Amino acid sequence: MSKTDILLQKMLLCRDESQVAGLMRFFKTGLGQYGEGDKFLGIKVPVTREVVKECWKEVSFENLEECILSDYHEVRLAALLCLVEIFSHNKKGGETIRKQCVDFYLAHTDRINNWDLVDLSCYNLLGAWLLDKDRTLLYDLAKYGKNIWEQRIGIVSTMAFLRKGQLDDTYAIAEILLNHPHDLIQKAVGWLLREAGKRDEKRLRSFLDTRCRTMPRTMLRYAIEKFPEPLRQHYLR
Repeated sequence: MSKTDILLQKMLLCRDESQVAGLMRFFKTGLGQYGEGDKFLGIKVPVTREVVKECWKEVSFENLEECILSDYHEVRLAALLCLVEIFSHNKKGGETIRKQCVDFYLAHTDRINNWDLVDLSCYNLLGAWLLDKDRTLLYDLAKYGKNIWEQRIGIVSTMAFLRKGQLDDTYAIAEILLNHPHDLIQKAVGWLLREAGKRDEKRLRSFLDTRCRTMPRTMLRYAIEKFPEPLRQHYLR
């Protein structure tokens, strides 16, 4: 097995036809659904993570290019998880490699085309990269993203900031997406608001006090999920 195809070959060896139909249903690949036409090998995420753990050090950007362009969902996920590993393991003196990872990521957002591909990669890579940089990019993705996946990257990447106690960007980008019609954006915004509320419940409640009557119900339910039941009912009413 050559180093130029090690990731792809290892993933193909893990295919499990018995899992394909279930994964296609789960990721909504039917006609008119958000994952329409996507193909699966039948590989669960823990298995993909094991493959990545075994071989990410041997994976080149040429290999990542081959995998991110794959028709198979799990192979694209493996490429993204390898990219995150390469990025994360070059914190000291690896600024050039880290930028190369970010540039690769942004050049292939058309291949990051389902919620798991977004959520398992964006904040550990793009969000982490922007911790000490200008964050206009995320606002632009939220406002002008070509599709819901780029918009989801815009909000979910702020998880990296929340983990450092920085809440402002999450609220600002949530404001941009507050009336988004797609439930996958509503769920993402609600999820990030809930995470922000874990750090500062008073600020979340203040945000909701002026918006709970107009924001989508799905977004609200996600945002208040961890509140005590009486408080949840207060906002639902």
